[in-house]
Parts: sequence; structure tokens; C-alpha cells
Amino acid sequence: MSFLTTFMKKIKIKRKKPLDLVLFLLTWLCAAITAVVLCVIIGYILINGIPHIRLSLFSRVVTPDNVSLYPALIGTLMMVGLALAFAVPIGVFSAIYLVEYAKRGSRFVKIVRTTTETLAGIPSIVYGLFGFIFFSVTLGWGFSLISGTLTVSIMILPLIMRTTEESLKSVPDTFREGSFGLGAGRLRTVFRIVLPSAMPGILGGVILATGRIVGETAAILFTLGNVSRVPNNLLDTGRTLAGHMYSLASEGQHVGTAHATAAILLIVVIIVNTISALLAKLLTKG
Repeated sequence: MSFLTTFMKKIKIKRKKPLDLVLFLLTWLCAAITAVVLCVIIGYILINGIPHIRLSLFSRVVTPDNVSLYPALIGTLMMVGLALAFAVPIGVFSAIYLVEYAKRGSRFVKIVRTTTETLAGIPSIVYGLFGFIFFSVTLGWGFSLISGTLTVSIMILPLIMRTTEESLKSVPDTFREGSFGLGAGRLRTVFRIVLPSAMPGILGGVILATGRIVGETAAILFTLGNVSRVPNNLLDTGRTLAGHMYSLASEGQHVGTAHATAAILLIVVIIVNTISALLAKLLTKG
């Protein structure tokens, strides 16, 4: 009731200006459509997937009958951990240099930002072909965990750089000036003042990058491969949950298991996002 009351009050206030009322209603309509579509997608995945989840899906021994997703689950976690370990430090420190050290408005900064935005818009299949040609063929690593990890790291690097850069730019300059006024150097100011303030936005970018890693299929198939086993080392092949789901759905024999894999994939993403959000709150309070 309080929500409806507030909503009606806003409508009455904006009724004096028709254009404001139209834009206000359009904004709420778009937000409502987005929420409904999101709920429908999540509901569809969970309703069709949860009834097919069974303990045999998590068996360490993979057979044609149980089509266990255990190797794919471990492979996904390994891929996420290694890709973030490669991409996050490079992306964050690159953004710090562009915002805090490089001359603002310089040609170099403009070129880097344009290149980053261009790389962010390239289809994943192109990254997959590049990873296959360079890492798998030229370097001789074949279908391996390291080939897939480096390919995905290059994919998410522009996203992490841009989100980190915008987060750093959103920190008021008065924070920096106050730190300099107290005698702190630039390095101490960046790591003690600016980064903690920008941490929620940076972690938001990491969350988006994690979602892209987990849901990636094309680039993974070209570099990691799609063998149902847990990689023993960086040069071993494997499979992710997205690849596992693709294989089951394309075969047409285990559609129910494919739905179950999608539900588990969704649950994993929700858990990762929740942990990242809690970590962002803790870092902000600290």
C-alpha cells in the first residue's frame, strides 16, 4: 500500500508537466517489463530444471547413464578462478594508471579507451578463433585449460578495465585533495582512499565478468575443448557447465539433465554474486 501511495503521489506531482509524466511512466514501464522478463526466465529455468536434479549428477564417475556434471562444475570453478586471477590485476592496475597517473584527456588515454570499447564489442566466437589459432596451434598448447583461461581473460579484460575506470572516476576529487593535504603520497592515496571508495563498483565489474565466464560457450569449445573430465594440469582439457549443457541439449537424449544443469548454473551464479555483494559491503565498511 505504501508503494502505491508513493507512486500515486509522484504521478500527481508530475501531472502539471505532461512530458515529465510521460517520461516517468515510460521509465516505470521499462523497469516493470525488465523485472517481469527476468522473473519469467529464472522461473522457467528453475521449474524445468529442479525436478531433474538428482545425486547421480554429482557423481565423480561419469557414465552414459548418469551424465554427471561433476567434471564440468569443477572445470567451471577452475576457469573462473584462473581467468579472474589473470584479468583482474591487469584490468584494475591499468584503470588506475589511466585515471590516477596518465594525463587527463591525453591522446594515449583516448586511444586506450577506444581500443577497450572496441574489444568489448567483439563477438566471443572471434575470441575463440584467436585463442585457438594463437594459444592452441601457434604455441602448441592444444585444447587445454591454459588456452581457455587466457582466451577468456582477454575477453573480460575490457569489461573490468572500463568498470574500474568509471568507479575510480566517480570518487570525488576532494578525497584525493584531502589526502594530499594531510601529506600522503599518490600511491598511498590511491590504495588507502580511492580504491576502498571505488571497491563496490570494481566488484560489480568482477561480478559481470564472472557471469560472462560462466556463461561462455563458443570461445571455450575452441580452446578448452569439451571432454567430460576434470583437468589434471593447465595443459589438460576439460569442460565447463555451459559446454556440458550445450552437449546434452544438442544430443537430444538428456534434455531433462540439460535443464538441471541450467538450474545448477543459475544457482552457482547467484551464490557467486551474493558472496561478491557481501564482500563489497564488508570492504566498504572497512
